Amino acid sequence: MPKNLPACTKPFGEGRFSGQVSEGGQTEDFMNFWTYLPQLLSSGITIGAIYALVALGFVTITRASQIINFAQGEFVMLGGVITFFLLKGLNLPYFLAALIAIMIVVMIGFLLQVSVIYPLRKASVLILIMATLGASIFLSSTSALVFGTLPKALPPFSGEQPLQIGGLTVVPQSIWVLGVTFLLLIVLYLLSHRTLLGKAMEATSTDPLGADLLGISRNLMVFLAFGVSAGIGAFAGILITPIFFTSYNSGTLLGLKGFIAAVLGGWGKNSGAILGGFVLGIVESLSVAFIPSGYKDGVAFAILLLILYFRPKGILGSPFIDSRRW
Repeated sequence: MPKNLPACTKPFGEGRFSGQVSEGGQTEDFMNFWTYLPQLLSSGITIGAIYALVALGFVTITRASQIINFAQGEFVMLGGVITFFLLKGLNLPYFLAALIAIMIVVMIGFLLQVSVIYPLRKASVLILIMATLGASIFLSSTSALVFGTLPKALPPFSGEQPLQIGGLTVVPQSIWVLGVTFLLLIVLYLLSHRTLLGKAMEATSTDPLGADLLGISRNLMVFLAFGVSAGIGAFAGILITPIFFTSYNSGTLLGLKGFIAAVLGGWGKNSGAILGGFVLGIVESLSVAFIPSGYKDGVAFAILLLILYFRPKGILGSPFIDSRRW
């Protein structure tokens, strides 16, 4: 549930057009829609950036191994929960608590690859998906045992006072989320296209035989990819916990939304993850103007069904889907 986003999720009574007509003969809800549209778009962009960060974690592992890691949402959850524990429970400085939390989650990512993925490295895709789902349940249950089940929130990085920008109300933490999202996109682009490590990680997925002939250790690349993905997830969790409450079970839905964003934009592309995240966030935000806000999560799954049916390659296309079949 959002904490600091402007309260505009139900601007029209029960969240849908009621059809009441004003004295001027115009539908009041229709006029309200255009009044709230800029604020809805602003909130949608912030939520979209959150989905994009989660989607980037999915894409990072896919580009190195073609594995779909459904424990990615738990990396996000653990980043926020562990930082909260270190900050509030051990009274560590914010920066130090965040840094330690990222390191812990990265180690969890490494452990997941070694204990779950590596033993099943020759198994089918379905088995690997089931294994990551099991890891997701294990991590969320362990979090509930260790850190409790109550929702947790972190203080914003730069204060809670909303900013007024062109008539829009924007919380400062939203700017942090947007800035870090695009910064991570640039860093991942440079890693993939400007470093030997990034090219080696991608080669293990796109051309495994060629990678073997060049002496690239595929197991090592997958191991590193899980660490990078876990770090991205933890960083995302720290960024969004000042906006959204986090708890032991919050990573599941967030992970699914990130997965949908990655598929929508184009599976396996960093730019597709960003685009898909923003599109999904904006569509979800606008949907609460027409349907009760409790149903907005269903919008994401409806989009997933539509994109899989009409364009499985996503908006920008996917290097991991055979174009000859679609």
